Order: sequence, then structure tokens, then C-alpha cells
Amino acid sequence: MKELILLRHAKSDWGGEFLKDIDRPLNDRGYLDAYVLSEWYKNTKALPDLILSSTATRAMNTALIFLRTLELNQTSFQLEESIYESSVKNLISVIQQQNNKVQTLLLAGHNPGITELTNNLTPDLFFDNVPTCALISITFDAKKWVDLEPGKGKLNYYQYPKNYKNPN
Repeated sequence: MKELILLRHAKSDWGGEFLKDIDRPLNDRGYLDAYVLSEWYKNTKALPDLILSSTATRAMNTALIFLRTLELNQTSFQLEESIYESSVKNLISVIQQQNNKVQTLLLAGHNPGITELTNNLTPDLFFDNVPTCALISITFDAKKWVDLEPGKGKLNYYQYPKNYKNPN
């Protein structure tokens, strides 16, 4: 059994007009959301074997907050340049190339890729738009990542920051 956890980066700061998209940092809400969701994860779920992140600043920052909160070693963290602005086909290829010793993979990326990938991998729930800092866990009845197939995943859980906000 393999578990893929998709993490859309937390809310970003649009910054100055000359800031490149890839360099956009998290805003204050983004930092708060990442800490809230990573604490929820730490208190309720088993640790991932690997956190694989886009090289965009906002995705790296979100993934690193999870790494620190989960008290994982740096060896459990890798950057993958091709996750940024990636297609579903490429994201699946990145996942399929992972070491089979990794049972639980947390992939930190961006929309529209995260939303499209989720909809491609599981028929259990259609996502119009995965919100920022959302976690989506999909399990696969497979022993190897290369055996991951579209439509064959089972939605395990879906969490997002608004679940933990005061409704006032």
C-alpha cells in the first residue's frame, strides 16, 4: 500500500511588481495556516517517509514548516524543480520515479496541478479548486510507485485551514 499526500502551498504574498512568481513568499496567513495544518498532521497521522517539494519559495516554505513541525531529518526532504508549473502527466512521472522504500510521500506543490492531479488519481471526490495549505491523502493498492494509476486511488482524508478557524 502506498500513500500519497498532496499539499498545496499555503497562502502567498504577491509582493512587489518586480518579484518573480517563483520567488513569492508566504504571507502571514500562509505561515499561520502551515503551522496549524502541520500540527494537526503531527497529532493525528503517521510521519511521511519523504517530503518532496517544488522549488518555488512558497512551496518550500510550506514544506519546511511541515518538516520542522514533524521533527523530520533533512534527509526526509527533497526539492524537485519540475513540480513548479507542472502538468498532471509530469507530476505522475515524478511520483512514479520515487524509491519504493518510501511508503508515504508528501508532495508540496501548486494549483492547478494539485487540483488536477487529485481529480486524476481518485474518483472519490471532485475538487473544483484545492484551497491553499490543503492536505489530501490518497492511498493506492500498489507495492511500487510506478504502478500508480489514474482513477485507482482511494481518498483517505482531506483537510484544509478553514476547518480549524474560529467562525467569528
